[in-house]
Amino acid sequence: MRTIGMPAGMWALFAGSFQRKLTDVLGYDRKTAARVTKAARREYRKLIGGLPDFEKGDRFRINIVSCAMLAAFVLNMPRRPRVDELTAFYTAAMMTEPMKWFCRRAGKRKFSPEDIKGMKETAAFRAADRNPYSWNMEFLPYPDGSGYEARFSKCGICTLMRELGLGELIPAMCRLDYTMSEAGGADIFVRQYTLASGGPYCDCGYKKRSREYG
Repeated sequence: MRTIGMPAGMWALFAGSFQRKLTDVLGYDRKTAARVTKAARREYRKLIGGLPDFEKGDRFRINIVSCAMLAAFVLNMPRRPRVDELTAFYTAAMMTEPMKWFCRRAGKRKFSPEDIKGMKETAAFRAADRNPYSWNMEFLPYPDGSGYEARFSKCGICTLMRELGLGELIPAMCRLDYTMSEAGGADIFVRQYTLASGGPYCDCGYKKRSREYG
């Protein structure tokens, strides 16, 4: 995958936040945080450059780029963080004001005809059949009309993180699904299984707040 374009944009948007949270959340001094960030930038470019190009229409490219960014920081931290530490770090680093705005904007379109059409197209695309760093998903509307489930049988984050020896830290990324849902304001996110924890699939359930969840 080329490092220009969206990967470069992601670094520009979030690197500063990641560096600040090394201090604010993980307790590193500013000099150490700057050193980690500098090394992480080199690692990030290396990781992105080693990934295959994603097909046009694959909506999950941004997910693997986010994964590569987090992994680049972890691989250059003075010590390996615990899952709970990395969860707090990643959530704080990602939930910048622009990201919160993006979540609110996405929340306004949740459950719209455009949203449903996109989910169906993504399910039919089955990108992970051709790219191990992408995702395969089923779209499962709830029978009572209260929302839908996106059920994943293949996960690019799991593939990349395990290749890097970071498999035990994958749940730190999974938790962001709840945070982004809360920021969007349109749904209640529910989940029973994750591939990261050995489940049969990842179930991402989105229940309309306008129903019994109010």
